[in-house]
Amino acid sequence: MRSLPLFHLIAGRPVIVLGAGAGAEPKRRLVERAGGEVIGELAEGVDRGARLAFVAHDDPAACEADAIRLRCAGLLVNVVDRPELCDFTTPSILDRDPVLVAVGTAGASAGLAKQLRLRLETLLPPDLGRLAEALSAARTALRSRWPGGAERRRALDAALSPGGPLDPLELGAAARVPGWVADPAPGDDRHVVELIIASDDPDELTLRQARLLGTADAILFDRAIAPAILDRARADAIRRPFADAPTPATDSAADIPGGGLVLLLHRV
Repeated sequence: MRSLPLFHLIAGRPVIVLGAGAGAEPKRRLVERAGGEVIGELAEGVDRGARLAFVAHDDPAACEADAIRLRCAGLLVNVVDRPELCDFTTPSILDRDPVLVAVGTAGASAGLAKQLRLRLETLLPPDLGRLAEALSAARTALRSRWPGGAERRRALDAALSPGGPLDPLELGAAARVPGWVADPAPGDDRHVVELIIASDDPDELTLRQARLLGTADAILFDRAIAPAILDRARADAIRRPFADAPTPATDSAADIPGGGLVLLLHRV
């Protein structure tokens, strides 16, 4: 990963957009769509405390000069079609407000990012944002039903999984949130899955392996598992190498506190 994806809150805040050509207008619309205030003058934007700037002059030299001035003033800069001058890039955005899916290529190919976003548009239902709002509105009820953070996370993972009562790829999931919180389906307290990892390259993980790594509450692994594979796990998952032989890996799983999904990773 060559860049860190972040969602920058700009509603009600000044954002500098310099330029008058075809490259500048989409950036103005992008800022306005996110609720930001477009500032077309460098000095004014700096004085107003802007922290982001887009530069879209037709003259390459003017782009370079303004990028230097803005960066010296402490702003993060995006220069249209000049990735080598950018502090950040703008992704192709799939908007299901408040759910945003951003597809980026670190400036390598905007066309590829757009086509990936268009494919995703066909997968995500139009009411996905309402599901997010319903879950937000149910926070107090969720904490009451599942006081512990780990058990609450496991319940949500199960409900939001493929075929679950709140499957986000199914229309109407938002309307099912209150009923699910009031009467959730019972789940197993602990589920142990063993995975055989055949490569040190995380890009060679199967879809199932990647999904399980991303949802597991705890991961037990033999010491031959590459760090790059473990990096695909949830950041807050418990990680622990297997106990030394002859203790079986399944016995080590019993020492993990709490319930949820426990993965046993073996390297071949």
